[in-house]
Amino acid sequence: MRRIQNVLNHGLFACIILITLAGLTDGISKNFNLQKSVFGASQQTESEIPKRRYAPDRPADILHITIDVTPDFKARTVAGKTIIKFAPIAKPLTELRLDAINLDVSSVSSSAEMAGYNVTDETIVITFEPPVPAGDEVTVTVVYEAAPKEGLYFRTPQMGYREEDTHLFSQGETHEAPHWYPNYDYPNERSTSEVICRVPKDMIVLSNGRLVSEKIDSESGLKVVHWSQDKPHANYLITLVAGRFQKIESKYKNIPIAFYTPTSQIEYAENSFKDTADMLEFFEKEIGVPYPWDKYYQAVVQDFHFGGMENTSLTILTENTLFTSETENIKSSQSLVAHEMAHQWFGDYVTCKDWSHTWLNEGFATYYEDLYDCHKNGRDSFMANLYNSSSNLLSDRSEHRPIVFRSYEDTWEQFDYRTYGKAGWVLHMLRVELGEQMFRKCVKTYLERHALNYVVTDDFRSVIEELTGRTFDRFFDQWIYHGRYPDLKIRYNWSDKDKLAKISIEQTHEVNDNVMLFNFDTKIRFIIDDQIFDSRIGIDNKEHDFYFPLPKQPQIVRFDPDYGLLAKIDFDKPTAMLYKQLENKNDVIGQLMAIDALEKKEDTKTVTKLKEILNSDSFFAVSSRAAAALQEIHTDEAFDALAESLDQKDARVRLQVVRSIGDFYRTEGFELTKSILKEEKNPAISATAILNLGRYNHEDTKDLLIYYLNCDSYCNRLASAAIEAIRMLDDSSLIEPLMKILSENEQKFPSRDFSRALDTLAHISRNEEDKIQIRDFLIGYVNHPRQSIQTGALRALGTLEDPKAIPVIETFADDEPDNEVERAANRALRELRERKQLVPDEINQLRETVDKLREETESLNDDLEDIKKRLDAKEDSDENNEKNE
Repeated sequence: MRRIQNVLNHGLFACIILITLAGLTDGISKNFNLQKSVFGASQQTESEIPKRRYAPDRPADILHITIDVTPDFKARTVAGKTIIKFAPIAKPLTELRLDAINLDVSSVSSSAEMAGYNVTDETIVITFEPPVPAGDEVTVTVVYEAAPKEGLYFRTPQMGYREEDTHLFSQGETHEAPHWYPNYDYPNERSTSEVICRVPKDMIVLSNGRLVSEKIDSESGLKVVHWSQDKPHANYLITLVAGRFQKIESKYKNIPIAFYTPTSQIEYAENSFKDTADMLEFFEKEIGVPYPWDKYYQAVVQDFHFGGMENTSLTILTENTLFTSETENIKSSQSLVAHEMAHQWFGDYVTCKDWSHTWLNEGFATYYEDLYDCHKNGRDSFMANLYNSSSNLLSDRSEHRPIVFRSYEDTWEQFDYRTYGKAGWVLHMLRVELGEQMFRKCVKTYLERHALNYVVTDDFRSVIEELTGRTFDRFFDQWIYHGRYPDLKIRYNWSDKDKLAKISIEQTHEVNDNVMLFNFDTKIRFIIDDQIFDSRIGIDNKEHDFYFPLPKQPQIVRFDPDYGLLAKIDFDKPTAMLYKQLENKNDVIGQLMAIDALEKKEDTKTVTKLKEILNSDSFFAVSSRAAAALQEIHTDEAFDALAESLDQKDARVRLQVVRSIGDFYRTEGFELTKSILKEEKNPAISATAILNLGRYNHEDTKDLLIYYLNCDSYCNRLASAAIEAIRMLDDSSLIEPLMKILSENEQKFPSRDFSRALDTLAHISRNEEDKIQIRDFLIGYVNHPRQSIQTGALRALGTLEDPKAIPVIETFADDEPDNEVERAANRALRELRERKQLVPDEINQLRETVDKLREETESLNDDLEDIKKRLDAKEDSDENNEKNE
């Protein structure tokens, strides 16, 4: 045993050397898989099996929360006092656990007797002795300070924002609120709330509910603003906006409505605010439930992480929604404003119990956003939006999770195509199946029954079944609880002898535990001399053949003409039929489908047909799609058709024509682009034309791009377009003018555009022999107070391909990143190491040592085996000798 143990010790030493080697430099083990080389590939452990996520227990009912904060704008901190009223639900409560992330707690007190409290980086646990009896109402008060990294965001001059635009805003969803006040942070709990905020006299404070008071504190000289939300809502919907804002306001019935922007941006507010009252009127009528809150305010903030956030009665919007009238009808806030307003019913009035049911918030808001578009812009626009949505939903994916999905690692995984676009489509399919009146009745009943409460998917399904008398188990099973959509191969054949149309339908997608074989009803439509023949069909198997007697051969055959089915359809039709379908202006979906089919053809007649539609169809979505199809055909004739179609009254169509022209490379394209820039007044279209310059390494290109780099425009959009063109051109001679613009005009750019510009600078500098100046310039931004610029600088250092930046980037990296800065640093390091396969000399030497140790261990094992055999042979010999004696 001792000899074997010595060998094992020797081998263990080699393992220790390898482990030490793996940890010598950050991330090296990721490149060389050193641990795997010693221990082999590990099997999946229990901890690696995806957990199923459920709402936590509620030992206490949170009744009311009062948040009193004083922000320090320069230090970007808050001093706060939060009072929480609660009552144990079913049994006496010994411990109340509150979510509180990195709060510096100075005191905790309670109206009940406390044994003590414990504060960690993530929680405050308050212990009661004796336990609080079930039903007794108790308050706890927490006094604290915080320097929140999430949850509450400052925008100050020290961060590079304008003094006149100084402000802060909160973000609660999904679990950011505990960074600035203690709370129970899960959507299966609702409470009333108050927010009190103390700010300089010239600042505005906004929050949920109604304004209680606004006065000056005589001691501090600060303005004290008090808001009260007297209907219960989820914790993540509590919000605070404070700073230097301007507003425009109005009323809908007796509901105050207002739109706030940072001071410098108020002139653009009306473009985004103008439809607010009309939306409220439409939603009340369509949903059947009156607007449930005291007011509806919207506040634009700078560098918001999302498009919008539907806080109860106070929506926060990104500044990117603002636009100038010069953009004509290209820019619009309609979809964003409608989406967030719809949330006031779907998400705020009723709230998903846990994040696996997120679609009950986001899917409804997405669909009602589209329903408002139908009201505002007509049914063709509504259908075109559904068609565009399906184009994204029907793309190939590596996996197809169901809409209701519990095995997520991070809650934000739930906020994807499934809970927005696909869920919206599911509601559309239900509306088509039920009819508009019954669908409206079901939604109204669902909201009224679960008002001011949390909901799960079965709450909605059960209402539908109750009101219709039909079972919807299978519908929800295949569309909500299983993934994907059907792939349908459809074939049409006409028998002139029998006067029969044959339609063959096959479901071709893979069926497995996650994806079902679909069961649905739909229609087949035949059009003969403008007469419509509809037949209803049911699909309940993998393959079906249907036969339809008709008076003569149809000119058009349409599957699912009402567009009530989300499916990827492969329907190969004769070209002549596609032309007829293209010309049928009573069927916008048929037109769009015909265009998508025709873009695969390159013949002259098809190009002519598409050009005619581009210039004659009155509906912009059809004309724009025709321009995009000519771009895909990509022949000389297609280019000429686009070049001859620039005179479009609808700016959206004109934009697509310019964009499509830019996808070609033709010698005459550069002069055409210059002509567009000379004539075009719309800045959104000009920006697209500037981007097109990036395809042409012409002697005039550089001068034009430098001109637009220095050209004033709203949010520096033209300069940003020029920077993207510079990236495409990849010309290192533009390094100096680009760096000059960035160093002098940082404040003119939105943060994300400036971040992208840093990466462009790195991109065009990556092949330079001397990168010191560029590297130092980018390093100057790695500690920028704006996180988006900081992460952009780190990404740019990776793009620069300069290994000398590694020591700087390493200071921001982390093996287990939990924020965007660390993730950006990790990506940059990975890119640099993969490109250069950097291995320090010390690592090489240690690897050589380990290889020698392995060889010695193998030799020692051989020696051991030889000694063992000799000993065994000697023992056998001794035993034989003893027997002989």
